[in-house]
Amino acid sequence: MAAQLHPEEESASSWPLPPSQYIDKYTDEAVAAGTAPKPPACIVSEPYSMFGSPFFPNESIIRSLESQRVRRLYPQNYEHKKELKKLNHSILTSFLDLLDILVKAPDSEKRTEKIDDIGLLFINMHHLINEYRQHQARETIKVMMTVQKKQRIDITQRFQQQLEKVKESLKQNQSAATAADVKPSLALLHQLSNISDATEQSEADTAAVDDVDEQTLLNLDRLMCTIVDKIDN
Repeated sequence: MAAQLHPEEESASSWPLPPSQYIDKYTDEAVAAGTAPKPPACIVSEPYSMFGSPFFPNESIIRSLESQRVRRLYPQNYEHKKELKKLNHSILTSFLDLLDILVKAPDSEKRTEKIDDIGLLFINMHHLINEYRQHQARETIKVMMTVQKKQRIDITQRFQQQLEKVKESLKQNQSAATAADVKPSLALLHQLSNISDATEQSEADTAAVDDVDEQTLLNLDRLMCTIVDKIDN
């Protein structure tokens, strides 16, 4: 026999919705006006190390190249798409140069220098790509919420369709039940009418029979009285 769950466990969801009293404070108007609550402060106030790299609590989510002691190959003010194309072109050119070095002088120091240059190009490209992560996260959440909204709308529409079907079925059953109730009532009224007519006819016949018997008895009495008078005379 399966164990009975508590009411709290039955109503709990694996992925509960965020509290409405909290998310209602982060409307577009509230965020634009600056009245939305600020995010909670970081609980860590001192630098820490993770995977062998130092991290500082007050740093931005995406650390700058300078804080990682990596040389920047693009200007401070830049366009991501343009700089990524330039870095991609530089990587392809450096790779061809590396192949040329490997063919002509594989033991040359230029081979190591070119490998380091290609690694620096990849780090800069990877950093530019990482700067799109926040935008990607927002777009991902937007798509997820859009899908959830569509699913809930579909569920609501299907529920509404089922509700309309149930209402129509109940209406048809009610009409059929009403018609079934009317037919016996009409038949019963017809039967009562027949019984009433038969009763009235029976009463009339009985009254007629009573009248005939009384008249007959009066005639017989008169005849007997006449016979008795004649006998006495």
